[in-house]
Amino acid sequence: MPDTKALSIGEVINLLREDFPDVSVSKIRFLESQGLIDPGRSSSGYRQFDTDDIARLHFILAQQRDHFLPLKVIKSKLTLWERGEEGNAVEDVRPTLLDESGEPLDRTDIIKRSGLTERELQQLVEVGLIRPILNSTVFPPEAGVVGAEAKRLMDHGLEPRHLRSIRLSVDRESDLLIQLAAPLLRSSNAESRARGKDILESCSDSVRAMHRALMAAELRQQISS
Repeated sequence: MPDTKALSIGEVINLLREDFPDVSVSKIRFLESQGLIDPGRSSSGYRQFDTDDIARLHFILAQQRDHFLPLKVIKSKLTLWERGEEGNAVEDVRPTLLDESGEPLDRTDIIKRSGLTERELQQLVEVGLIRPILNSTVFPPEAGVVGAEAKRLMDHGLEPRHLRSIRLSVDRESDLLIQLAAPLLRSSNAESRARGKDILESCSDSVRAMHRALMAAELRQQISS
C-alpha cells in the first residue's frame, strides 16, 4: 500500500476501492460510529486518515469480505492485529449473540437442564415463553436457559401466565430491531447482510443494557418509596 498522510474520506475510498469495490462514505462512517476506527480531524472538522488508519480499514474490510465476520468479532481481533499477532485463522473467535449457540433441544433435554416438570414445561410452551423452532418439534438451544430461569421465578411464586409479559416485551423489541435492519438483511449482497447482523448485535446489546439499568432504577425506587 502506498505511503499516505492526512487523506480525506473520498481519497481513502479511491485508494481502497480496487480491493473493496463496495466501500463507501456511509460504510466508513458506520465503522467509525461502531468504534472500529478513529480518524483525526482537520481544523475545519473534516476526517483525516493517516497510514495507520488506512491499514486498519484494510484489515477490517478484508475480515468482512473474506470471512463475513460481524463487527463485534472483528473488533476483538483488532487488538491482536495491533500487536502483530493476528493470523488468518478465525476458528478461535468467540460466537456472538446471533451465531448458533448449540444443538437444538427436545423436551427431555429442557427438563433435564432446567428442573421443570413436564407439566410446567407445557405451560411455558402454551403461554409462548418457550417456542419450538419454526416448522419443527425441537426447541432452540436458548430454551434450556429460559426454562431454568423460568423455574427459578416459578419457585418464588410466579405462575407461567405471569411470565408471558416477558415474551411479549421481547417480541416487541425484536420486531423493532428487525425493522431497523430489514433492508440490509434482505440484500443479496453478503457484506450488506453482515452489516445488518452487526446492527442487530449492537442494538441488542444496547437494549439489554437499558433493561438492566431501568430494572435496577425501578426496583431501588420501589424499595425506597
